[in-house]
Amino acid sequence: MEMINMKYVVASVVYSFLGIAVLVISFVVVEKITPQNMWKEIVEKQNKALAIMAAAFMIAIALIISSAIHG
Repeated sequence: MEMINMKYVVASVVYSFLGIAVLVISFVVVEKITPQNMWKEIVEKQNKALAIMAAAFMIAIALIISSAIHG
């Protein structure tokens, strides 16, 4: 019984790291295709609208990843 539970824990950890990697890669891709540097725009120029858009993007990708993992 204990090995079955451990299998699920390991699978959850692996899928979590995979999901984080996909999230980071997709953010980098969006960063490269936008005309300006999003991070610089958010941090230095305090662009709140862009920060909200980036947060919404990350939440949307995270929801897609979580539904793909948990079926």
